[in-house]
Amino acid sequence: MNTIYLDNGATSFPKPPAVAQAMFQYLTEVGASINRGVYGSAQAAGMTTLMLREGLCRLFNHDDPTHCILTGGNTLGLNMVLRGWLRPGDHCLVSSMEHNAVMRPLHDLAEQGVTFDRIPCDRTGRLNPADIPAMIKPNTCLLVMAHGSNVSGTVQDAVAVGAICREYSIPFVLDAAQTAGHYPVDFKAMNLSALSMPGHKGLMGPSGIGALLLSRDFAQNLTPIATGGTGSASDSEAQPNYMPDKFESGTPNVPGIYGLQAAVDFILSTGVDAMQRREQELTKRFLDGLRDVKGIRLAGSWELENRVGVISIDFETIDNAEAAYQLEQDYGILTRCGLHCAPAAHKTLGTFPQGTVRFSPGHYTTEEEIDAAVKAIAELAQG
Repeated sequence: MNTIYLDNGATSFPKPPAVAQAMFQYLTEVGASINRGVYGSAQAAGMTTLMLREGLCRLFNHDDPTHCILTGGNTLGLNMVLRGWLRPGDHCLVSSMEHNAVMRPLHDLAEQGVTFDRIPCDRTGRLNPADIPAMIKPNTCLLVMAHGSNVSGTVQDAVAVGAICREYSIPFVLDAAQTAGHYPVDFKAMNLSALSMPGHKGLMGPSGIGALLLSRDFAQNLTPIATGGTGSASDSEAQPNYMPDKFESGTPNVPGIYGLQAAVDFILSTGVDAMQRREQELTKRFLDGLRDVKGIRLAGSWELENRVGVISIDFETIDNAEAAYQLEQDYGILTRCGLHCAPAAHKTLGTFPQGTVRFSPGHYTTEEEIDAAVKAIAELAQG
């Protein structure tokens, strides 16, 4: 039985071949760290790191590679922003569709005197930007929003939200976990102060690495949550205040840097528009195939507009966990079942506490695999 991988919302698979090749080349031929030596292989690693920063800036319309921080992943990037910015007495706005990568740090910070409110979203997971001004308080100093939902695939209007944040002088942080690499994200057009993303999802790179793009003003006032060796200003025990060293302490994940650089090159050469078109074609085929299937409920919108390829189904005739198990055992289809680390989103969508079975095709998914998944869903739903 062939395996059909439909869990790209968790991590993309397969990766472009160049990703593994680049990581292998680093591990077997380079091996050096960055900022720790002046010999040739160390300089080569440093140049690859610079190429990655520049590629990410091109991809997201950011004009300063020194303000492209390489992180250990999206969760760490979001923690760097939340814990480095918010102080007791501050107020933060989030959407009601946030992942626990945002909500758990906020709950921790709430014990220290930070408050937050959730901007309500409708049953498709979409917020109305017009609701935001009435929720702004005198101490509101941050707005954090998931660009695309990891449960319903709903994409928020970040341009409209960014315009409101500009009007009220509130820093705007975008979590691009489900959009970076395959849906347009424009740092300037969205008036972002920070853009956080993982390397292993839509960017199609390895796990354990991500990026955090910062505006100059925001970076200047953001406090690092970790300090230590940077390979620079080693005569001082004080953390360097210049970028990107201010936020990059410790030996970096250089194999991950090589892999992500190759992945970003692949996306830049393929084009985000082409990646999005391919995803929309597959998503449309999936949704069209499900429209006449009885015994299921879609979490989110049936419309193709303003969504990514994340499709969540609540089975009405069988337990969702059992459905996911049978999909793997009987059909070879790999999915993600449960609450997807986003209980707030499931409460908004009306799928809490049972959760959903999530299907997320990727760049290498075929039409035949989509059709096989639809057929399997129909058979399971019929009981």
